[in-house]
Amino acid sequence: MEKILVIGAAGQLGSELTKSLTDRHGQEQVIATDLNEQAKSKFDFCRFEVLDVMDQERLRKLVKEEKITQIYHLAAVLSATGEQKPLFAWKLNMDSLMGVLELAREFKLNKVYWPSSIAVFGPNTPKVNTPQFVVKEPNTVYGISKQAGEQWCQYYFEKYGVDVRSLRYPGLIGYKSLPGGGTTDYAVDIYHKALAGEKFTCFLKEDSSLPMMYMPDAIKATLDLMEAPKESIKVRSSYNLAGMSFTPKEIFESIRKHYPDFEIEYQPDFRQKIADSWPDSIDDSEARKDWGWRPEYDLDQMTQDILANLPAFFPIEK
Repeated sequence: MEKILVIGAAGQLGSELTKSLTDRHGQEQVIATDLNEQAKSKFDFCRFEVLDVMDQERLRKLVKEEKITQIYHLAAVLSATGEQKPLFAWKLNMDSLMGVLELAREFKLNKVYWPSSIAVFGPNTPKVNTPQFVVKEPNTVYGISKQAGEQWCQYYFEKYGVDVRSLRYPGLIGYKSLPGGGTTDYAVDIYHKALAGEKFTCFLKEDSSLPMMYMPDAIKATLDLMEAPKESIKVRSSYNLAGMSFTPKEIFESIRKHYPDFEIEYQPDFRQKIADSWPDSIDDSEARKDWGWRPEYDLDQMTQDILANLPAFFPIEK
């Protein structure tokens, strides 16, 4: 049986992915970890341990004593936060990945999952239907760290046979966690404001089109990738992944179908420059071909689902 360690489990992706892993493998087979001790309350369905991923000795001890067979390494400083603390972001994002890859090599782990991002692309990358294999010149510390991480993942697979798998996520949108410091987080916060009856101030221009994905599709893609036969995984850097692309104006109009009085204003800030360097849409044909990826949600389906379910997780105070 697999014994799975999730690092950075309390984040937007981690909290939902850990639940899905527990549903699949059983609560005794999954250990959720996070730096935040208060996050324990999120994980009544599996074991939780406080872990600083930069504490390599503690991490090594946990992997050895618990006989871990798979690691999902989700801890990272995201794009907007990374631009405010670039040296810290680089150190955490890169040192933590290298530590996990070394443990995978040393203990011959069955699999490692590490998320990449559309942030690996840069202003010189084709913006429409960005291909899997294309020039990457990221201009954010987050994107630079993800680009470097992709190459290390491929290196550890080719050099040591570490079965490490990765997805280049677009902006992820869910209703079970609050925004976490990413450039696409406006598309999470906007639903909270709509339900609260508040005017939404958007930090991007109304016509800034970005690739996005609803969280259930992101979870599905991750599990599909990790459960695919090893011989099906042809890309060992990171797979392009696509769900939908939309602008702030388009998500606003989707919400207005349910809340006609909802209002928005646009006040672009430093995150606009980050968004301008990213693709408008992604070509994920390699993922579709290699392991059968298909998204299930479009913008209006996502909006309807979020508006119906978000109040149960974050009660609205008007």
